Amino acid sequence: MRLPVLKLGQILLTSIQSDITDEQARTLQTDLLTHLEQSRATGVVLDISALDIIDSYMARVLSEIAAMARLMGGDVVISGMNPMVALTLVEMGRELVQVETTLTLEQGVEKLRARQAARPLGWDSDHDGS
Repeated sequence: MRLPVLKLGQILLTSIQSDITDEQARTLQTDLLTHLEQSRATGVVLDISALDIIDSYMARVLSEIAAMARLMGGDVVISGMNPMVALTLVEMGRELVQVETTLTLEQGVEKLRARQAARPLGWDSDHDGS
């Protein structure tokens, strides 16, 4: 099962609607990065509001998606983390390293749009921030 990746302007949206296997998480990672490259999008919102549990592997995959997207010139926001997932991550001592989060998908899209609007004219996804 592949998760759909939708494009909204310069933002890619995807939502994990149920618990996924490790293989599906790896496929999601590959699909998102491929879509980021092909679409020339500048941001990704990954909605996890339907997840009740995130194990350490899934936390690592989410961190890696964000790190790889940044290397490709994009930003990642994870939206919809429920309180039990946050509590579990803290109890495991597992952080989502340098991953921005928002309570809702709408807030995630707004955060990325605000970031895009603040970029200087002429900035594109090939810019590496230096």
